[in-house]
Amino acid sequence: MLLTISTTHSSATDLSFLLHKHPARLQSVELSQGTAHIFYPHADDNRCTVALLLEIDPIGLVRKSGDGGPDSFTLGHYVNDRPYVASSFMSVAIAKAFSTAMNGKCEKRPELVEQVMPFDVTVSVIPASKGGEFLIRKLFEPLGYTVSLEQYILDAKFPE
Repeated sequence: MLLTISTTHSSATDLSFLLHKHPARLQSVELSQGTAHIFYPHADDNRCTVALLLEIDPIGLVRKSGDGGPDSFTLGHYVNDRPYVASSFMSVAIAKAFSTAMNGKCEKRPELVEQVMPFDVTVSVIPASKGGEFLIRKLFEPLGYTVSLEQYILDAKFPE
């Protein structure tokens, strides 16, 4: 799962002060379902992008589930999209990785908290089989977001 947040605010690297994450350092946060990695693929005065990569441990999820039903040894428990699509696991990762930023304070640059900044937020990939594009737009557009979606066919032989 991947979340990126970019800004073209001047100076764009002010984003690092708001998020309390240094652009030159890779940081990792241990979670019960895996590890969240925070890094900056691009950081200069004109554009800054922070990425949150959530590495899910699919075997650990199965072991921790405690599901000992009749089909508990089937491959379905191990082979699924849970490590790859945004879900509540991403919400937990955001809360843990950016907990200091979510307090709404910035001791080093307090004036940044009140500034309006342009953001481009990308979440890859969101499962939306029931409601699809309509549901995603209904959730985000009323909040003022401009939503851009791109669908992917995983296998042309099995579009369902």
